[in-house]
Amino acid sequence: MIFNKRHTYISIFFVGTIAFGQVNRPNATPYTNEGTFEKFKKKYPFTTPIDRSVPQNIGIDKDIEYTHIHGLSLKADVYYPLDTSKKYPGIAMVHGGGWISGSKENEKFMAMELASKGYVVIAIGYRLADVAKYPAGVEDIETGIRWLKKSHKKYSLNKNKMVILGESAGAQMATLVGVKKKNKLQAIVNVDGVVSFVHEESGKEGTYDAYWLGYSQKDNPKIWKEASPLEYVDKDTPPTLFINSSQPRFHAGRDDMMKKLKSYAIPTEFHEIKDSPHSFWSAEPWFTETLNYTIDFLDKVLK
Repeated sequence: MIFNKRHTYISIFFVGTIAFGQVNRPNATPYTNEGTFEKFKKKYPFTTPIDRSVPQNIGIDKDIEYTHIHGLSLKADVYYPLDTSKKYPGIAMVHGGGWISGSKENEKFMAMELASKGYVVIAIGYRLADVAKYPAGVEDIETGIRWLKKSHKKYSLNKNKMVILGESAGAQMATLVGVKKKNKLQAIVNVDGVVSFVHEESGKEGTYDAYWLGYSQKDNPKIWKEASPLEYVDKDTPPTLFINSSQPRFHAGRDDMMKKLKSYAIPTEFHEIKDSPHSFWSAEPWFTETLNYTIDFLDKVLK
């Protein structure tokens, strides 16, 4: 995201620090595909970096301002089929990074591959935890989706077939947006993100979630529950795909969510990639595996 004026960022940061001073900031590092691969290659020597050229059948509009809020220009990238002879389903992509780092640039490879398969994809930049706490980033994602729907003619979008996909912290946010009826989405793809902060599988409280939510769980249990997608699942929840690593803590609440979905006869499935680390989608061969699971599921529930 781009900050128009340096003092705007600083003022927002210090207001946040004062208001939410009871939660210490995690020692976050930049979160990129390239950096993640560098971490992987020692333990997983068979992995390779993602190396994909831009497909010839798509266009890309970079750094489009979809809203302007509190002095901040929030931007998104749109990847879309060049053939305008028909309308395409849309996918909103939400990057991970522990709610505190990462960027829409992390979505570029997945976004362009999905666009080449017949989807209009928006990779949304949202306010991170240093700038604004929950629910600001969630609201930004919803705003980005509304913006894309308003732009449906430009991108040959079928605005009645809209999906949300996120990875890691982005998967938690994406699932939260997807389960809320007001957003009227047709599918959710959760790539290794928790669906409950208060589930017994969530384990001990993390510094990243507490920092984003603004409170420790004991200080504000209500907000921890409110930000948990599992709390909203009902007969109107859209079909949901889970793609998971072999790290159990990133599955918190998944099985219970699937059980609820199945009780309402809502399509759901999960694929656990054997012996994989968190952020597996940031390197090959797991990127291709994630892409294929996603396309297979969306083709079944949308087309």
